[in-house]
Amino acid sequence: MIFLRHPKPEIDPGICYGRTDLDIAEIGHKQISLAMENTPRITRIIASPALRCRKLALTLGERDQVEVRFDERLWEMHMGEWEGIAWADIDRSLSEKWLEDPINNPTPGGEAFIDVQRRVSAAIEEVMDDDAFQTAIVCHAGPIRATQIDWHGISFKEAFAEVPAYSEPIRLLHPDWK
Repeated sequence: MIFLRHPKPEIDPGICYGRTDLDIAEIGHKQISLAMENTPRITRIIASPALRCRKLALTLGERDQVEVRFDERLWEMHMGEWEGIAWADIDRSLSEKWLEDPINNPTPGGEAFIDVQRRVSAAIEEVMDDDAFQTAIVCHAGPIRATQIDWHGISFKEAFAEVPAYSEPIRLLHPDWK
């Protein structure tokens, strides 16, 4: 399966934005063009309905003449009360408590990472068929990391050690495909 993180969103650095529906930054148009050059032809596209994902998914779909299916389960992690707030302005005692176990601790008014893993896994499980090798999943860093944790058995810390690049195709292989 080919995963693509959305293009760079139009938001200042250091702002927590999980489910905030943002448009792409000016550089995002160039990132989409590069994604078209670097992504192999695909036969199916499943995408988060977020505007920043839609733009990439629809352009890819137009190129390959594939209808895009949008799936709510591919949204980024819901950061709850922290959405739209600078990380530096979030109450340190709350963020430290969350970071004690971010897999199981939800953000205030939001989700825990295990919730992301469960919904993303369910969405992807539905498209695990003969077309899976030529399927593009256009989503966010969180769902890509959730899949890496599930499929490759890496830890949360390992998954978060690297940030998936904007609009660059990442081929992930399910363990059953090896």
